Amino acid sequence: MTDPIHAHPTIEAAQPGATVELISVVKDYAGQRALSGVSLSIRPGEFVALLGPSGCGKTTVLRCLSGLEQVNGGSILIDGNDVVDVPVNRRDIGMVFQSYSLFPHMTAFENVEFGLRMRKVASGERRRRAAETLDLVGLSSLASRYAHQLSGGQQQRVALARALVTRPRVLLLDEPLSALDAKVRLQLRDEIRRIQTELGITTLFVTHDQEEALAVADRVAVMRDGNIEQIGTPEELYLNPTTPFVADFVGLSNRLPAHQAGGVVTVLGRELALLGERQPDGPVFALVRPEDVALASDGVPATVLASSFLGSVRRTQVRVSEDLILSIQHEVGERPQPGDRVHITLKGRPVSASPRV
Repeated sequence: MTDPIHAHPTIEAAQPGATVELISVVKDYAGQRALSGVSLSIRPGEFVALLGPSGCGKTTVLRCLSGLEQVNGGSILIDGNDVVDVPVNRRDIGMVFQSYSLFPHMTAFENVEFGLRMRKVASGERRRRAAETLDLVGLSSLASRYAHQLSGGQQQRVALARALVTRPRVLLLDEPLSALDAKVRLQLRDEIRRIQTELGITTLFVTHDQEEALAVADRVAVMRDGNIEQIGTPEELYLNPTTPFVADFVGLSNRLPAHQAGGVVTVLGRELALLGERQPDGPVFALVRPEDVALASDGVPATVLASSFLGSVRRTQVRVSEDLILSIQHEVGERPQPGDRVHITLKGRPVSASPRV
């Protein structure tokens, strides 16, 4: 059984988290551009998530920062020092990957201790720090087990402890939870955030799971085609996306035919303010969040297709016309049934718009 996570006042980073800066970083693979001048600043102790679809370059950013990949241009600064030519083992970085990569012939304790052994830390100090770090991730009672005797979540905790035991000033997490089942993923996600906050380590977390990114990060950088499309707090990205891509990628949106003129979008008979970048006047798609649509006593007629109970809310799909289906998020007390004739209305909140192509 995994030990519960609790406060550990004796565990602390050797130094405060570092400032990390990527300045116009370029990376090519076999003539193909993977990163197109990426710039990113991370404050000491900040938790930043890189979010984006597969192939957008987020893991490449992490690998360049770690030193596992050489950049083709730009600078990477840790506390103001350019580390582009500094080898991996001298960058003071801890790394946790999707694959646990534990040494199968070593116990959990020995796996955690290994990095300190390579740094020639004295045996007494080594054992003390390994024990403290295993305690930090809730695995003290499983220290003598081998990898094959641990669950996936426990193995990933060992991998996290192995990254933390050297007291790095920067922690890199490359989709460390994607191989775990939903319940364990949620638990470990929250524990990683708690530990990171407790230790004050500057952290870059790569994920394609938007819920994961929005739940744990101080700021989220949304990537697309080798560039950062927008960076901001989870609330900023969700409520004020600056581009149609971010509006569509972060959270759920209905794509409704609309018309834009003079910074105003007309959709389903309502004039709404425009968020983010302005499109040329003319036909567009308005990106409307499900919670910004409401069931009403009058308004646009629609037919209920399905309604799902999601715990604290209910999500209902309705057909407005032959080619227009949209989702509504509403209180669980409203329980429309498939086939019901209803009316919908927009709540009037600003929307993003994308070209209608």
